[in-house]
Amino acid sequence: MMAASLLRRDKKATAAHLKADLNRTDNSSGVRQLQELLEAVLNPEKPATDTEALDWCKCLIAGGQGFEEFCKTVRSYDNATLCGLVWTANFVAYRCRTCGISPCMSLCAECFNNGDHTGHDFNMFRSQAGGACDCGDSNVMRESGFCRRHRLRTGENVPSIPRDLLLMSEMVLPRFILSIIQYLREGYIELDTSTERDLQKVLQQLEPQISFLEELTKMGGAMRTVLTKILTNQQTFKELSMGQEENLYAKKNYDKYLSALKNSGLVCVEGKAQGATPDVTIGAEGGAGAMVLLVHCSPDNENGTSVPGSPDDSSKEEDQDAGQSVGQRKRVKLSSSTKDPCIIESLKHKCFLEELLFWTIKYEFPQKMVTFLLNMLPDQDYKITFTKTFVQHYAFIMKTLMKSHESDTMSNRIVHISVQLFSNEELARHMTEECQLLDIMVTVLLYMMESCLIKSELQDDENSRHVVVNCSEALLKNNTYWPLVSDFINILSHQSVAKKFLEDHSLLMLWMSFVSFFQGMNLNKRELNEHVEFESQTYYAAFAAELEACAQPMWGLLTHCKVKETQEYTKTVVRYCLETLQIWFDAIGFIDEPAPNQVTFHLPLHRYYAMFLSKGVKCQGLDLDSLLPDQEMLMKIMVHPLQIQACLSEIHSNMWVRNGLQIKGQAMTYVQSHFCNSMIDPDIYLLQVCASRLDPDYFISSVFERFKVVDLLTMASQHQNAVLDSEQERPMLEGALTFLVILTSLRIHLGMTDDEILRAEMVSQLCMNDRTHSALLDLIPENPNPKSGIVPGSCSFEEMLSAVADFKAPVFEPGGSMQQGMYTPKAEVWEKEFDPIMVVLRTVYRRDVQSAMDRYSAFLKQSGMHTGNPWPPYKERTPLHFCYKGLIRLLHCKTLHIVIFTLLYKIWMDHQNMSEHVLCMVLYLIELGLDNQVEDNKEDEEPCIEEHCHDSWFPGTNLLSNLHHVINFVRVRVPETAPEAKREAPPSTSTEASSYGQNSRRLTGNWRENLREAQVFSLVAERRRKFQEMINRNNTEASQVVRPKSSSTRWVPPGTPPQLVTEILEIRESMLSLLIKLHQKLSSKHNSLSASWLDDMDTGRHAHGDGITAIERILTKAATRSCQIKRSIQDICGKVCPPVPPKKNSPTDKKAMDKEERRQRARERQQKLLAEFASRQKSFMETAMDVEPLDTEAAMDLGASDVMESEVLYDCVICGQSGPSTEDRPIGLVVLLQASSVLGHRCKSNEAKKLPTSDDEHIYPADTCGVAHDVRLMLMQRFFKDSSCLQSVSIGWDGGVYVQTCGHTLHIDCHKSYMESLRNDQVLQGFSVDKGEFTCPLCRQFANSVLPCRPGRGTEAGTWHAPTNKKTRVLIKEVEDLQEKLGLFPTESNLSKEMELVIKDIKNTTQKKYMDYGKNPGSPDNDFLFMYSVARTNLELELVHRGGNLCSGGASAAAKRSCLNQLFHVLAMHMRLYSIDSAYNPWTKLTQITQGREADSFDEERPEVPMLFRDVPSLLIIFVLTMPQPLRKEHFTCVVKMLYNLQFTQALAALSAKFSPEERQACRTSGALMKNTANADKSVEALLSHVISELSKDKTVYKVNTEETSMLSSSVWSPQSIEFSLQQFCLPFLRLSCLLQHHLYGDSLTGCLEEEEFSCLAVCLGLLPYTPQPPNTVDSASCLEWVVSAFDLVTQFCAEVTGLSQLQAEQSLTLLVQDPLWKAPRLLQLPDNYNIIFQYYHRKACTACKKVPKDPALCLVCGAFVCLKGVCCKQQGICECVLHSQHCGAATGIFLLINASVIIIIRGHRFCLWGSVYLDAHGEEDRDLRRGKPLFLCEERYRVLEQQWVSHTFDHINKRWGPHYNGL
Repeated sequence: MMAASLLRRDKKATAAHLKADLNRTDNSSGVRQLQELLEAVLNPEKPATDTEALDWCKCLIAGGQGFEEFCKTVRSYDNATLCGLVWTANFVAYRCRTCGISPCMSLCAECFNNGDHTGHDFNMFRSQAGGACDCGDSNVMRESGFCRRHRLRTGENVPSIPRDLLLMSEMVLPRFILSIIQYLREGYIELDTSTERDLQKVLQQLEPQISFLEELTKMGGAMRTVLTKILTNQQTFKELSMGQEENLYAKKNYDKYLSALKNSGLVCVEGKAQGATPDVTIGAEGGAGAMVLLVHCSPDNENGTSVPGSPDDSSKEEDQDAGQSVGQRKRVKLSSSTKDPCIIESLKHKCFLEELLFWTIKYEFPQKMVTFLLNMLPDQDYKITFTKTFVQHYAFIMKTLMKSHESDTMSNRIVHISVQLFSNEELARHMTEECQLLDIMVTVLLYMMESCLIKSELQDDENSRHVVVNCSEALLKNNTYWPLVSDFINILSHQSVAKKFLEDHSLLMLWMSFVSFFQGMNLNKRELNEHVEFESQTYYAAFAAELEACAQPMWGLLTHCKVKETQEYTKTVVRYCLETLQIWFDAIGFIDEPAPNQVTFHLPLHRYYAMFLSKGVKCQGLDLDSLLPDQEMLMKIMVHPLQIQACLSEIHSNMWVRNGLQIKGQAMTYVQSHFCNSMIDPDIYLLQVCASRLDPDYFISSVFERFKVVDLLTMASQHQNAVLDSEQERPMLEGALTFLVILTSLRIHLGMTDDEILRAEMVSQLCMNDRTHSALLDLIPENPNPKSGIVPGSCSFEEMLSAVADFKAPVFEPGGSMQQGMYTPKAEVWEKEFDPIMVVLRTVYRRDVQSAMDRYSAFLKQSGMHTGNPWPPYKERTPLHFCYKGLIRLLHCKTLHIVIFTLLYKIWMDHQNMSEHVLCMVLYLIELGLDNQVEDNKEDEEPCIEEHCHDSWFPGTNLLSNLHHVINFVRVRVPETAPEAKREAPPSTSTEASSYGQNSRRLTGNWRENLREAQVFSLVAERRRKFQEMINRNNTEASQVVRPKSSSTRWVPPGTPPQLVTEILEIRESMLSLLIKLHQKLSSKHNSLSASWLDDMDTGRHAHGDGITAIERILTKAATRSCQIKRSIQDICGKVCPPVPPKKNSPTDKKAMDKEERRQRARERQQKLLAEFASRQKSFMETAMDVEPLDTEAAMDLGASDVMESEVLYDCVICGQSGPSTEDRPIGLVVLLQASSVLGHRCKSNEAKKLPTSDDEHIYPADTCGVAHDVRLMLMQRFFKDSSCLQSVSIGWDGGVYVQTCGHTLHIDCHKSYMESLRNDQVLQGFSVDKGEFTCPLCRQFANSVLPCRPGRGTEAGTWHAPTNKKTRVLIKEVEDLQEKLGLFPTESNLSKEMELVIKDIKNTTQKKYMDYGKNPGSPDNDFLFMYSVARTNLELELVHRGGNLCSGGASAAAKRSCLNQLFHVLAMHMRLYSIDSAYNPWTKLTQITQGREADSFDEERPEVPMLFRDVPSLLIIFVLTMPQPLRKEHFTCVVKMLYNLQFTQALAALSAKFSPEERQACRTSGALMKNTANADKSVEALLSHVISELSKDKTVYKVNTEETSMLSSSVWSPQSIEFSLQQFCLPFLRLSCLLQHHLYGDSLTGCLEEEEFSCLAVCLGLLPYTPQPPNTVDSASCLEWVVSAFDLVTQFCAEVTGLSQLQAEQSLTLLVQDPLWKAPRLLQLPDNYNIIFQYYHRKACTACKKVPKDPALCLVCGAFVCLKGVCCKQQGICECVLHSQHCGAATGIFLLINASVIIIIRGHRFCLWGSVYLDAHGEEDRDLRRGKPLFLCEERYRVLEQQWVSHTFDHINKRWGPHYNGL
């Protein structure tokens, strides 16, 4: 056993040794050794999980090299010119329509970014099914779009590969691939239940092997060539596949494979592929025979015996067969019986590739296998073989797909492969020619649909022979068919393939029979009694199926029928459409009337016919008549589309309400933008074609009959309607008339160019509503104008858009609702192009029509064209294509004229169920008729039909001549109860009235004669007669069955009481006279038109207006077209002019007038109410925004005495009472407490930090305010006494508590009951009541606490403020005494309890870590620090909100939210509980020279913090809060003065540290001279030199490395720059003091210029007695006021520093050189283009878990990269975003979601979607990057976001909050 010995040796050595052997000329021993070794290593009986085999293979292939090195070497010989990178679902790829030849073209990010696509129409997308990069493939994309690497074809000049490099691969890999196949055979079990699990298990075990194959493919072209050879070599397969004779295992394994192959049931397609006689052609030519599809002749097959060993298959086939022997049709079977000998031969796989694909399908396309097979595609030989194999297995794929439980995943994987193969035109053509690809596809689709056919119930459900697909089957519901259909659509997009298809008649016939499976599917039957129990949702499946399986292939074919040369194709398709339609009519047993109460929206055969007709006439110059069938067929074709139009109207009239909501859904989907051009448009076009060729009277009668309003069209005021309820009559009549208007005025297929269509579509969508660019793209049907790619010679979408619309940039509403960029129609579009008819056709919701009309009337009002309620404007139409001229005859037929006359009369007489809309449509029809005249040559033949016409209503058919024809008497059938029935015979004196009718005969008093002249009108009879006539004209034998024509034989439904009587009405009106009378009625004036009005008509003003304008316009048009009419009009006007009451009985007239008047009054009342309401609302808004009982600045102006007595009164917004706040019943301010780190994020520079977008960029947090203060405190705590440290700084820069209010107050007890009611309220709120959250009862602002207001007077005023002119020394003493006073514990009262509760709330607002800074947490010192820091935080934040300074003075938006006065009192009350130990009181150090430093020396504790290191604003707040409240203003001023001295000294010390040693020396000497002059204590030089000399006593203070300081002091210090530096140092303290003074004493803040700020504040605080002139020359030293010797005090301050021995110089310098100035907080600076962020971060690994997050997010405050919702980074059940928000923003986080481009805000336990700051070129967001268009930063939005962050208003402005449960 040689193999055994080899196995024991070292793998590498063995490999090298074998490689050497094989390289010899006589290599037989090497081959033998290798064979045996492989035999042993790759033994299929070992478990697949054994990795040993894989290691051996790697070593052998590498031939003794390391495998990694081997890979490198092979890659260097890569000669591929295609990219071919394969990706799986969710990968981000690009598609460029400008560069793509195939619409499926896609590029990987690398190739896209390395190519030049500037200005192209591209987008980024997330792959649904996976795909591969097409870069370098010129069949799919233009070469200009290739990236740099593939454009240069680097592959072509690669050196040829050394023979021995891949020698081992060629020997080893066949065995390796075989072993994979053997494992797959072994693992496959034909069971139904356990299959899924076991398959997955087998695949998991094979994971490493398949991954290894995938690795090999990635080595490049050289290795792929080797693999292709192995996979396609038939000899190797033959030798290895069976296994050796003696190997039993291999034999068994091979048998398993054979049985699996048998069970696949693949037959005839295979046979065909081998050139056997195709059995598709059977009966294809014979008309009806074509429905009988592939019938197999093998009789054994009928009883369903299928291959043994596949129990599930046979049983399945059998029951399907039994249940579905429908009509005379047999099942199409692709599987034949065992008796058929060719199956084993035909499916005997000839190479590894075929068997691999077979198992890939069997295992339902495992992702790894798919990727491997696709990775090989760049190899051309492989591509062709693989495509052939794929086609050969196509039927098998379909069968597996149908059985699969995971059909969705499988579908995606199939398409992932097929789209790579079929997008290539050359390959697709090759497959069509060689492998009958088209036949296979159509047959497979047919076979698939056959599995779910049911009998059609349309029309005659007993005898119907038609079968349709069953929409509730999983196959349709889950869209299982889509991979096959999408492949079919894909190959039809290639011209060469489509031509093959259109030339192959048998295929076309097959396809038509496929389409007919969808004809009439999902039939709706109207529920008449009960509401339907279960609303089926099958209609989704039905609409999707028609669109995908029928319409899209149709559009695909139509793109190839655009020129004259392709006429024949169109003719063929039309012929087969008609044949199939005829078969369908026969199969459903249709004669002439549709079955009542049924509708199907699916007529794909009709639509194929219509669309090919339209294309043929429009693009190919075909003659319409040559494509049309006979009249009888046209009548049939018209029925079902007309039925749909009538049903649409019925559905909107609520006649189908018992069928549930789904029927409305169908009506909406039918007209919806993605469906309309494949559904309603072809239907209407087909009806237009029928109308233009059929008899107009017949057509019009059919319409009214289908719409069920025939009974309504009577002159009588009452009638019976057999089919409609009274409330449905009006909407149905409106529907019928609107339909006629659409039918006669729509020109989409009748002569409009594609550009005109696009324009009309765009205008109608924009008129309904302003639209975003993407919404508009989505709403406009794709055909005839594809929106992607530029169609040569047509106007692009963008050009058209800019022609009709104006862009409204995204505006910003203060309410925070983000507007998107919108397009709105231009003024001239409203004026000239607004087309209500198109709007009606395209609206999915009826409210959109109203919306368009409202916008139209708003435009008219605004432009001053019309102020009232306008009617829809009439729009001139584009001329008809000559083929369709016949359509105009509809407008010129007597039936329509009778209907118009009747309706005008009914409206004039105020009959029930008439409406303004009816009149509007009637007038529209008249106007259309006037604008479209029939050519006169037709007139000659009129008389011959004369006798057939309705008695003598009208003399001819021309509208112009019929307009002025007077109708005298009409015979009507009325119920006995009607008023007409009671009338007497008409008096004979009525002759006068009719004498002005041109054609009227004089009447004698003879009643009989009137009777003969009275007109009768019955639409139904007329229609039947016309129908008969047409039929007879077609059937030459003319068996004339004349139906009785008199209306008396009207069909009466059984059971209705026949109480109709015939009456004769005297009318004596013409259409003209009725129009003029309606004009009077509408204008409510009797003589609205004078006899001469026509002459002074101005035609221009008629375009827009109401009904009056419309009538005038019609009369003018008629008068200009015929002088006879002009005379008639003048005649009638002259007659009507005298104010004689018209013939109508006056009561109704009066009623109408009253009605109008009442309406008017009601309208006025409503307007008044609305106005009143608006003004109330406005005043509320104003008060709500300005309520400020807090700092009532007004109180100051009232004069001192008033204020003293008057207590502040508050309004409680809950109980509405007004009163003071008392100890027992305190009133509180509604406040929101929130922790904030905004201050901590401030930096020194004005520039915002940049977001890093590459690995070299970083953000360092060290320079932020929060970090600096932390470092300072830690330093102090290292050297000084803890209690002293905690009074020398402020905390709260990070996690400080900010308090803001909406300004409303309430009783605290009212608030408690309000909270109780909220707690019991079950409604889902956006906040948590348990956490104390609520919304202000008045303004609904978010809040979470109530701040008690202190009882007593308003802001301390009057004598309290009055300066007493005491000496400063006296004041100092008083302050000292005040500090000694111990805080009294307040008496226990409601107020004090509430105060304590608020303190507790404040502490609970922030996290523990932001409160405990002391050495021993929880100590009083710690608490003390936290309390005064809250005040500091609020003061600092208000400063930030005011822009960082007090230059703007007065109130600001921030001041409105501030409640510092109340907050101070609450804090003061709490802090008085602590007293400062008098020994350590800093006040003494400020005001006295203390002796006895030696006394301290025995103090074993650490020293106190030197005064020069202390934070002066903190000291101020401590002093104010610990002294008894209220504090006199003079004491406050005294404190500020003393602290200013300290602040100034600190400024000097800090400045001196910045000097170079030389400058210090010079300064020291020059200043020493000035010490003795007068006012030396107010001289900067003197004091500076003193500070320098004092600090120099300790050598270490200035000794720090001098290089650094000299760096700082490169500039020379002048007195000006010194002064400026000192002022800047002191300003923050002055600002804070001033703000505090403003809040405590109500002093107003005066505005000033920035350079004058120092002097202004100094005056305001009393440091300067008056403002110096000019104000900016103030000297900071002049504000000093020393009470003891300045120099002594400074010496004392400095001695504290120099006496610190253990403090290293560096630290002491750090503490000295503090810089109190911070710039405003900023969010990070983002790049302009979103792609920069996306590309860097969406593949970036998380720093914590090292994985690429599924949902990456970025913190916009600090730039941290976090996993949103990632379980990987959870800590204690809290996800990373929430954790980060607590850490970075004290529970406020602003995150940009990388994959969605939106921002989410986390605030505490809630979160909200804020919106996006990145918009596309059209000002739109692209949430979730669905559209993938390039996005750019919107600066305004980003500023608003930053503004909301800084001002802490997220809670108020954003409304949609929800809890995040720590899951983000």
